[in-house]
Amino acid sequence: MAEATKYKEVAKFFEDFEIGETRTTAGRTITEADIIMHAMHSGDWMPHHTDAEWCKTQPFKEPIAHGNATFSISTGLALQGEPLNPHGMSYGYNKIRYPNNVFAGDTITVEVKVTHKEDHPKTPTHGLITEAKTTYNQKGEVVCYAEHVLFVEKRNP
Repeated sequence: MAEATKYKEVAKFFEDFEIGETRTTAGRTITEADIIMHAMHSGDWMPHHTDAEWCKTQPFKEPIAHGNATFSISTGLALQGEPLNPHGMSYGYNKIRYPNNVFAGDTITVEVKVTHKEDHPKTPTHGLITEAKTTYNQKGEVVCYAEHVLFVEKRNP
């Protein structure tokens, strides 16, 4: 029987996160296949995303990626290269916005910045870390903004 793949881990506790620490991901080019696969997974076949002829009659002129597809791909980018932290997990998102469209052929990158730390109100052994995840296209325009909250174990509760 094959041995299970081991994850690269980093022991990062609540105390180890610093307000202002920032990292930027590698780029990823969005394809027409990304847009169609998201339509298939989500069931969202609205013409904004899948009807090139209809889009020609609209101000944006060509199919746009679903906001949730941009968010999902951005989330994956933010995880690439990051080691598994056994002391933390996602707690959810406070805010997600899509201020500009994403088109097939656009390349996106994500800047992740720690913006807030607080004790968890019900679990004294853990704290909450908020990361602002700002996704940019190749022109430097913000195409997705999300506030990701992490539930992280304290080293010394």
